[in-house]
Amino acid sequence: MPCTRYPVPNTLYLISMKIMIHTDGAASGNPGPGGYGAVLQSGKHRKELWGGYRLTTNNRMELMAVIAALEALKAPGMDVTVVSDSKYVIDPVQQGWLFGWEKKGFSKKKNPDLWKRFLAVFRQHTVSFQWIKGHSGHPMNELCDQLAVAARNQSQLAVDEGYESQEEGLF
Repeated sequence: MPCTRYPVPNTLYLISMKIMIHTDGAASGNPGPGGYGAVLQSGKHRKELWGGYRLTTNNRMELMAVIAALEALKAPGMDVTVVSDSKYVIDPVQQGWLFGWEKKGFSKKKNPDLWKRFLAVFRQHTVSFQWIKGHSGHPMNELCDQLAVAARNQSQLAVDEGYESQEEGLF
């Protein structure tokens, strides 16, 4: 009896594919105007993302790049590798610190709004991280930096509500 093959739905095919995400963040002044850039790649598919804020920090933009990229994935359960030059983003996850911070309610940690947002989308996928040295000629890192700087230099920048609403004391 001949074997009949049925086409696999595209969603199953995409779920089994590896997604590579390259990210970078930039701020002019710290704080100052900032932007993020990300490139998502899977097979022949590629998507570039960027966004800019009028007042933010470099670390917020590094983290925002990863968040925006993960939020852009259309289905849960993706196998994702995030390539970043940000130890600020990578180390808390790889060293397990982030989960301790979460248990303590992010007490005395900067950017809890973004870390909570990150965890919500991070948990929807299987995510690994790869650190690369920034500004070392890595083509995708350079592209993400260009996207972040271009986003930061736009004339109409969004408000980083999480940053601008923080109450900073004098001491």
